[in-house]
Amino acid sequence: MIEKSDHQYEKAVLVGLVTQKQDEEKLIEYMDELEFLAYTAGATVENRFVQKLTTPDPKTFVGSGKAQEIKQYVQDNGINTIIFDDELSPSQLKNLEKEIEVKILDRTNLILDIFAQRAQTSYARTQVELAQYQYLLPRLSKMWSHLDKQKGGIGMRGPGETEIETDRRIIRDRITLLKDKLKVIDRQMATQRNNRGKMVRVALVGYTNVGKSTLMNAISKSDVFAENKLFATLDTTVRKVVIGNLPFLLTDTVGFIRKLPTQLVESFKSTLDEVREADLLIHVIDISHEGFEDQLNSVNQTLEEIDASQKPMIMIFNKIDDFSYEKKDEDDLSPETRKNISLEDWKKTWMANSKHPTVFISALTKENFPEMKKMMYDEIQRIHISRFPYNDFLFQYFEDEEI
Repeated sequence: MIEKSDHQYEKAVLVGLVTQKQDEEKLIEYMDELEFLAYTAGATVENRFVQKLTTPDPKTFVGSGKAQEIKQYVQDNGINTIIFDDELSPSQLKNLEKEIEVKILDRTNLILDIFAQRAQTSYARTQVELAQYQYLLPRLSKMWSHLDKQKGGIGMRGPGETEIETDRRIIRDRITLLKDKLKVIDRQMATQRNNRGKMVRVALVGYTNVGKSTLMNAISKSDVFAENKLFATLDTTVRKVVIGNLPFLLTDTVGFIRKLPTQLVESFKSTLDEVREADLLIHVIDISHEGFEDQLNSVNQTLEEIDASQKPMIMIFNKIDDFSYEKKDEDDLSPETRKNISLEDWKKTWMANSKHPTVFISALTKENFPEMKKMMYDEIQRIHISRFPYNDFLFQYFEDEEI
């Protein structure tokens, strides 16, 4: 349950479909995530609307009757925004705005808006701006008014607002310019990666909000921004870390998410290159999340799409301090907390049977950090020796050193 504060949130409703490809249980999980996305962007969700359809309606996504039901609720309750769980086509967006006459967003637009909020550096802002333009171009006829920043609010953080930019040719030219700019920056960042010396490169990967930045801070003793919101950090952070006698480079990357907009995949090429070029991936999973298995599979799918799935990997199941489960025995009066599950019990679960080295920790309380660090040390040492065998004597000399 998302807590509300005194901050002025927009009032929103969510809309999703149960289809042949998405059952009700899966939709509930997606809608929970969509509500968290809305909260991260600055909205409070007042209601959810769900409809069962074989496929989305090509005109309005939902059926005409459901659209009228949503319209009536919006009018009666002063709703500012309607957020759809899937990406709307330009025609669907146009028809819905004409029918309901309030701000309409889809999941892609919402994620882009969060990225626009979170982008801090010039590079991140350029990446987000390119993704926004690519999303907006086919929706120009109706959506371009959204770039009027005087309107404010979620989905309004457009990359520009002058009338001359309504011309499609100007927008395409701007996209070309941004792509060229990113190519230059990508080459510069590739050179930086090549100039980082011969240290092993390790990249933290995982679903958004699984605790990567918290883990980064704990391991590297740095101060990377971490917050209980989705996409708390966008910019890639690289730190030199030493475990025992072994130095390596640790990279914190932007979190993955299901239904990740294709525009962002293209725009954040350099961030993904950090993953592609890493020697070792540390896949962080939030074990306290009810849908952690789907999140794990989603990250693995993304890694396959960017040709990084075959890299050496360590599986870190995080947030064991926050784990809870539903008791099935009504006579069991024991507390419903992770204290009922010891580390030895965790090691007997199916998760521990991964083909990759696996460890269970809490990045917040640093529980089981010695085992995690030892596992990282062993994997990084193995990679280092395979690449630089002439340094093998160092590890023989320090092999008994406390980690």
